Amino acid sequence: MLLPDTTKPQYVGESWWAALRTAARDQSHIAGLTHRFYRYPARFSPTFAGTAIAIFSRPGEIVLDPYMGGGTTIVEALSRGREAIGGDINSLATFVTRVKTTPLADHSQAALRLWADEVVPTLSYWLTPYDLAAFICPRRTKNLTLPKARPIKKVVALALRTLGSLPNEPARDFARCALLNAAQLFLNGQRRQSSLGEFRDRLAAVVHEMLLGAAKFKEAAAQGSSCTLLNCSAADLGKQPPFASGRKANLVVTSPPYPGIHMLYHRWQVDGRRETPAPYWIAGCQDGRGNALYNFADRLATAEDKYFAESLRTLTAIRSVMAKGGTIVQLVAFSYPARQLRRYLANMETASFEEVRGPSQQRLWRDVPSRRWHANSKGKLSAAREVVLIHRAL
Repeated sequence: MLLPDTTKPQYVGESWWAALRTAARDQSHIAGLTHRFYRYPARFSPTFAGTAIAIFSRPGEIVLDPYMGGGTTIVEALSRGREAIGGDINSLATFVTRVKTTPLADHSQAALRLWADEVVPTLSYWLTPYDLAAFICPRRTKNLTLPKARPIKKVVALALRTLGSLPNEPARDFARCALLNAAQLFLNGQRRQSSLGEFRDRLAAVVHEMLLGAAKFKEAAAQGSSCTLLNCSAADLGKQPPFASGRKANLVVTSPPYPGIHMLYHRWQVDGRRETPAPYWIAGCQDGRGNALYNFADRLATAEDKYFAESLRTLTAIRSVMAKGGTIVQLVAFSYPARQLRRYLANMETASFEEVRGPSQQRLWRDVPSRRWHANSKGKLSAAREVVLIHRAL
């Protein structure tokens, strides 16, 4: 069935489906506003998120992403004048999204430019301040002692040591996010050893690029938009403000963990496949949680039942914080689509959602290239098929 006239006026009749289909199949590189601050795993297109928000909500309404990841939905909702609420069990996701959505004062921007231009170029491997060890957490820098990673580890520690020169916490978090961006590029999945000069140059450039994006976001964020970020499981949303006081979301735009497809939300891979929790060290976040927590289950084939049990628990909680008649739009992929899609749709029905399809009862599928996913029996996948699922809250 087609959605009723709760959609915005420019999407009347069947045109909402055409608009969503075009946005879902957009293959352009992720860009604009603050979307390039950090390459969070499984991030989806801002074009898709923004189009879904424009179609299925109105300014001032609550848009929720209960598995917000890198905050794409949150940024797009704020730029369209919605009240954005994001939740994620991963503290790194909360950190990245907070940096993306926090406006910086003029003096903070000036201090960050000075830090990039005058402090970053002085960071040298041959510097060893007496207190440097205080800025290195051995537990969270595992595998950064490898030859290809050791020099960058030291320069990152030196950079973290200089953050006290920045005027406030938003500016320091911004610099940490820039360090995340540059270190991810040079460490995660890279086999070539880069020079420290290249790393310093990239870090300085990242700060200036991010400041431009932050200025565009500040200009785009509509008057009256507001943001709430929650570091919690989707299953606990009902206990958190503003939902604990009875407020309801009008729209959910999200991409949940995928059954049988495991992504490293909490680790980088250095020098081959050796994993490091370094992102939490750089961001100053707590980790200590295993891969199964972030993916609803582990990599074992026998874990599928566990995945769907946890999925149902979170979907039921999401329904409890949604207004009746509200819409949930999801991008989901499956390692075994024929079986797992049927189980996922059964979970949606059990959680009191009714599927909405396009003309001729179509579902919208899209090819997603260049994602390194790990399926429980297929190893690395260079591409995947995602389906756009649209449901109404009963």
